[in-house]
Amino acid sequence: MSRENLRRAIRAGLIAGLVAVSVSAIGMVETFNERDIITGILTLGQVLLYSAPLIAGYLAVDTEEGTKLGAAVLYGIIVGLLTAIPLIALVFLTILFPGLRENLVNVSPGLINILTFGQGPYVGSLILAAVMSILGIVGALFHLLPEKYEKPFLSGVLWVLGVGLFSEILVNVLRPLLPRQILRLLFGSEGITPLTAVIIFVIGVVATAWWESRGRERFEIRRETRSEEQQKRVRRVSLIVGILMILVAPWILGIYLTEILAIVGIFVLMGLGLNIVVGFAGLLDLGYVAFFAIGAYTMGLLTTSGALGVGGLSFWAALPIAVLTATMAGVLLGVPVLRMRGDYLAIVTLGFGEIIRVLALSDLLKPVIGGAQGILQIGKPEVGSFTFVQPQHFYYLILAGVLLAAFVSWRLRDARMGRQWMALREDEDVAEAMGIRLVNTKLMAFAIGAAFSGLAGAIFASRLSSIFPHSFNILISINVLCLIIVGGLGSLPGVVLGAFVLVGLPELLREFAEYRLLLYGALLIATMLVRPEGLWPSPIRKRELHAGDEEAAREGPVVHREDIHPLA
Repeated sequence: MSRENLRRAIRAGLIAGLVAVSVSAIGMVETFNERDIITGILTLGQVLLYSAPLIAGYLAVDTEEGTKLGAAVLYGIIVGLLTAIPLIALVFLTILFPGLRENLVNVSPGLINILTFGQGPYVGSLILAAVMSILGIVGALFHLLPEKYEKPFLSGVLWVLGVGLFSEILVNVLRPLLPRQILRLLFGSEGITPLTAVIIFVIGVVATAWWESRGRERFEIRRETRSEEQQKRVRRVSLIVGILMILVAPWILGIYLTEILAIVGIFVLMGLGLNIVVGFAGLLDLGYVAFFAIGAYTMGLLTTSGALGVGGLSFWAALPIAVLTATMAGVLLGVPVLRMRGDYLAIVTLGFGEIIRVLALSDLLKPVIGGAQGILQIGKPEVGSFTFVQPQHFYYLILAGVLLAAFVSWRLRDARMGRQWMALREDEDVAEAMGIRLVNTKLMAFAIGAAFSGLAGAIFASRLSSIFPHSFNILISINVLCLIIVGGLGSLPGVVLGAFVLVGLPELLREFAEYRLLLYGALLIATMLVRPEGLWPSPIRKRELHAGDEEAAREGPVVHREDIHPLA
């Protein structure tokens, strides 16, 4: 047992203790404890609390130095005790200082009951220390497992937690498909039943073990041995199956999930536009919501049947005007910032976005665009006698907009313009020296990005039938920027994945809206630390960020002069 490994265990335990007492003191453990993962056995609050010593125990062990079983157990105990000590201190502080709740309002009797297992402060604290120590040992021993056992077991656990967390949604989806007796067997009042947990765990372990041992190799062999014609056929079949699944999704998922998909689709549409500006061209735009607002207000003014109406147009007649107006705004923004880059460009675009929001909220333009009262009675899309009203109807409209934006982005990425944007992103001076006209290239990026945002805003206004200035604050721009960074800058699939992670998941967990921004920030930090290139990065971006690692791997370990023995 080395001194460095002992320091690692102490450091991991202290961090785990800080995390555990923090999530307890701010009320997350008690709030999340109301949601069952496995009915009557495991709650989400317990998962949040007990995951701290498990993860810390796992990180406390350094397998590269060949940690032995006894040392791993000791590290796990150290981690568990250090995690439990702050929680035990919190329990006794509530006894010694009854007025503590005046400052820490979430340190309630319910939380203390959870931490002490309902056994009182003394016995409960001993139980808590023992449980945390056992979990620390489990985490440490798990790190000693061979990789062929570690991955399947972890996969099974994650599948159980995922299915249990979203069990209510699964029940709503499966209710029309399965008899009530089977649903009661699989799902409890909240969460999944222990039988379902065991079944999911076994399936996850077996499937992952098979994939790691044989499935991945067989898949690679089949893919390499396919002829070009067979590969094309597989791609066609996969595309057809994917399209069919997307088309029938609203009628399987129901109204609530379709509404979430519509929200995600709006952000995907905006993300594809901002991905051109930031991901392809490298122009940091923090006022992107301005074009979203311009598209929405243009659609509202042209189609509303209220007093602010100026055109009385249909949705389809107003849509190109809204997109064109947003595009012109993008060009107008691009002209004064042509010579700016980096932080200066970000500040100017941020100011532009705030100017649009303040103007929409001001009394100066209230007679024209409604001010704080917004625009009401915005027209719905119509095709003949059919009117788009239900979430399923707008789902297909948003899907058409997303597919159009994705197709345009895909074609531009591989075209001459896309290569010019990427050269501009890497180095403006070199790009200009190579003959690229920076003015045209930048204006084209701003214009196309603004057009996609204006399209999203026009659909957004028609979908809600009313718009207000507070719907276009700076957080919209930040959210769109975050989703393309988390998904992967310059990656089209990454935009979709980022939107589902940063927009779809919070919408599914609306009952924990109080901690939404906290979890949002934690997810951003974790993603940037673990996968800075994004969840689904573009090949170019991935090579850029890992070029140093690949070069170091080719060159081998670096030997410093002081590491060479003088007699060698």
